[in-house]
Formats: sequence, structure tokens, C-alpha cells
Amino acid sequence: MTEMSGAKALIKSLEKQKVDVIFGILGGAVLPIYDHFLNSEIRHILCRHEQGAAHAAEGYARASGKPGVCLATSGPGATNLVTGIANAYMDSAPIIALTGQVPTTSANTTYMIGRDSFQEADIVGITSPITKYNFQLKTAAEIPETVKNAFYIATTGRPGPVLIDIPKNLQTEIAEMDFSDKIGIKGYKPRSKPHPLQIKKAVKLLMKAEKPVILSGGGVIISNAANELLKTAEALIAPVATSFMGKGSFPENHPLSIGCIGMHGNPVANKLLCEADVVLAVGTRFSDRATGTLDTFCSSAKKIHIDIDAAEIGKNIEVDIPIVADAKKTLREINNRILKQGKNREDTPWKIRVKETKQQLNQPPNKNDKSLNPKSLLFELRKILPNDTIVTTEVGQNQMWSALYFNALKPRTFISSGGLGTMGFGFPAAIGAKVACPNKPVVDIAGDGSFRMTEQELATSVTEDIPVIVIVLNNSVLGMVAQWQRLFFKKRYSAIKLGNSPDFVKLAEAYGAQGLRAESLKEFSEAVKKALKSDVTTVIDIPISSEEDVTPMVPPGCGINAQVGKY
Repeated sequence: MTEMSGAKALIKSLEKQKVDVIFGILGGAVLPIYDHFLNSEIRHILCRHEQGAAHAAEGYARASGKPGVCLATSGPGATNLVTGIANAYMDSAPIIALTGQVPTTSANTTYMIGRDSFQEADIVGITSPITKYNFQLKTAAEIPETVKNAFYIATTGRPGPVLIDIPKNLQTEIAEMDFSDKIGIKGYKPRSKPHPLQIKKAVKLLMKAEKPVILSGGGVIISNAANELLKTAEALIAPVATSFMGKGSFPENHPLSIGCIGMHGNPVANKLLCEADVVLAVGTRFSDRATGTLDTFCSSAKKIHIDIDAAEIGKNIEVDIPIVADAKKTLREINNRILKQGKNREDTPWKIRVKETKQQLNQPPNKNDKSLNPKSLLFELRKILPNDTIVTTEVGQNQMWSALYFNALKPRTFISSGGLGTMGFGFPAAIGAKVACPNKPVVDIAGDGSFRMTEQELATSVTEDIPVIVIVLNNSVLGMVAQWQRLFFKKRYSAIKLGNSPDFVKLAEAYGAQGLRAESLKEFSEAVKKALKSDVTTVIDIPISSEEDVTPMVPPGCGINAQVGKY
């Protein structure tokens, strides 16, 4: 037991969790905490908006596999974190959100919570639906145990955000602190080990399958199961499709890779998934954008679903063999049983079918087309960037073009907002990813509408010396909404024109970053190479047509077998 203030105990507790960086913005309700940062080796990165801090924490978490931490003051500071917390919740990212709060009862302070005090907000109530768990501290002595439990909850089972709300008076209160490493949370016992009987059933079904397909989701990346997935696919000679969140879980230059599924999925993935007789789904929640209409999704296939979260089993799609367990442990058990049986599946008609379908439907860019179109740009970008480059995206057309045309080769190298679809996510997430992996290039593929929502974080990247690259596919409209109005509202455009302001080159330079503009594929290539050598953040502005659509596409209300348009 050690006597100290709550703020000091918080910093020490974070240090015990091996936290090396926090993204945040200070305010009156967290001043005691910030005072103790001066005596800590934890790096604090001053963001320019709390939403940026939350997204940066998620980018850090998803690039590193470690929990990201963000910090904000009470009231508006806390509520500005909400979008980032919700994003992390939807995409199962482990972040710890720390918020200041007006004082609670103590010997020296009038009770203020619940009196509509200055900058008071019920952040616990607000975030209850979008956190895995949240805490509001009642005494300073609770701080070490609460922090320890918060990190454990955020990182075990299905990861997710955890919020700790810290009244200001507890930050200065002196108390006896117990920094024990023992963890005991009643009622919280996440399951990770697969049931042997379910493994046996799954392997039996897979070995009998003539047209197996593996659907890999974000859970494969979270559980670090990419190697096990690769072994399973090669042992079964099964093509691997990914959900959008699973992009990067399987190398997309591998002969068995068939790309992302869904509304804007790779036509090969959508087609072959519908032909499968057995689908092995790993760490995916079968979201509506992935499946299209539920009654047509793999309707003739037997389905095996592996997920750490029992609530996902049968939620959207009925499955034949459910396995509630960690993806890595489960795939390892499946691989062991497959290897013992030793069946040779090298030359199967299915393997030939997969190869032929990829040759028919996946066409490279037309070399004779000199226009600056997204497909050519992203193919060129893949040629230039090192294999371990981390790519984040904004949300909209830029995001779907990236999913279609930019091959992710390694886990944790493609980071985007999946479930919530948060515009403004990509740039601060890129900053967080760069902090987590300072020796890797980090590139944000952006649209002009999405980038404008968090462009103020240019100040963060420059001031804190966090050089990333932002590629702005600039069509001067809210592109995805414009596409829907074009296709489904008879070109009745409403509230989608952004105009040509700002000049992104001048905007970057105003913040002290490097601004470049590319108006040809050659200029784009030169700009990216120049940006890779830069020691400051670079924004590359690329004017593209406002009439450019993301195709192919599954029309609303249809199944993925009804995809239209060319790849």
C-alpha cells in the first residue's frame, strides 16, 4: 500500500499497463492529471479535437495490437470523444477513454455531480450503449484496480472501448493505493478454447466439401491468427474471401485470395461464395453490407461460424456448426486434425474454377486509358509502397475504391472505419498508426469531404513530428452520396457539392506540412515517392471526376449474387 494522490495513482497505473502514449486535449477537469504528466515518461500527444484523439487511439490500437488511450476533460471534451468511442465499439478496437468529471462528495468540495454544473455531462450514461464497459470513480483509492480491470476488459474476449470517468476532486485526494496485479471481475470470464466436439464436426464437414470457401473477418486480425488462416486455406485448397474488416488477414496477392465480399465487393468473392457448398466463417459478424439480403446469402452452403462473441452466432445468419472460441486457437485445432488426416486436395476442379473466375473477372487497369481514375491510381500506389506500409482510409468512395483495388498483404496494414462508417476517421487514425509503428510508412487514402472533417489534425502531425501521407481523391462532392443520387434518385443532386475550396496544397503549407498536386499518373507516382522521403506530413491533392462511380455494386435490397457493373 502506498499513499499518493489520485492523479499520481492514475499515471502510475497507466505506466504499469505499459502505456507509452496518450492522445488528448486538456481542460479544467483534468488539470491535476496533466500536471503529473510532467513527471512521467508517457508521451502525451496534443490533438486539435477530441474526436481526433479517439480516432488516433484506435489507429494506434489497430496498428499495434495494444490498447490505445485517449483523454479529455469533462462536458464537451468528453462528448467530443463519443463518435470515436462508438467507432471503436463497432469495430471491436481496444481503447481506454479517460474523462474528467465535475467533483463528487469529498471533505473539501460541495457535491456537484447532478446539479448541471459547469461543463458537466453524464458521460457514463451517454456512452453505456457504445462501450464494452464504463466506470465512474467514487473514491481515489479505486483508481489502480479500476485501471487494471479496464485494460483487462478492453483487451480480452471480443475487444472494445472502456471508459473511466474521473471526478476532479479524486485526482487531488490523497489515499492508500494498492497496485496489486491480481484481477478478479465477477461474472466476466471470456471463453477462448474451442469445444473438441465442434472442432471434430467442422473438420469432417470441411474434408467432405467439394467447393469450400473461407470467409475471414476482423476477428482473424484481432486474434493474430493470420498464419493459422493461411495454413487452413492451403491445406484445404480453399479460396479465401474477406469481410471489409478482415482485409489484410490473408495476403491479397496469394493465388487463393478472392478479395472482399459485399455491396462493393470483389465480383470473384461474391460469385464464388454463392457457389460454395461449405463456408468456414472466422471472426465475422455477417453485416448487412457484407451479405446483402440474408435469405440469398450462401443459401445452398453449410456454414461453420467461429467467433469469440457468442452473441454473434446466429444473430444474422443461421449456421450449422457454431464454435464460440478464439480464432487462433480454433484454427490451430482445425489444422492439426486436417494434417492428421493427410488428404491431398492439390488438383481439384474447385481450384481450377477459382483460377478461371479470377482471370475472367479481375481485370487490371487499361494501359491505354490515360485518365486519372481511382483504379489506376490505386494499382500504381500498390506498386510504389513497401509491403509493410499501413494504409488507413476515410469513408465514402475512396474507402470502397481502396477495398477493391489496393491489395493488403499483411495483417494490421489496412485500417478503416467499418461498422460506423465515420467520415474523418482516416487521418487521425493514420497519426495513431504512425505513432505505434514509427518505422513504417503510413498513408491515408482520403476523399476531400471526409478529410475536411478532421484536417485540423495537420497541426498535430506537424507539431508532434508524426509524418504521414494523405492522398486526397478530390472530386469536389460528397462522392458516395452523389453516386446514390445519380443511380437511385434520377440525378436529383441535393446538398452534395463541396466546391473547390480549400486549396489542399495551400492548406497543407499553412500548417507547415508539404502540399503537392498530381494531375497525371506520372505526377502521382513522383509525388508519392517524394512524400515517402519527406520528414513532414505530405498532402497530395488529386483532382478526379465528380461523375466517377464505385463499381461493381450490389443494388439495395439485393443479394451479393446480383452484383452489377464492371470491376
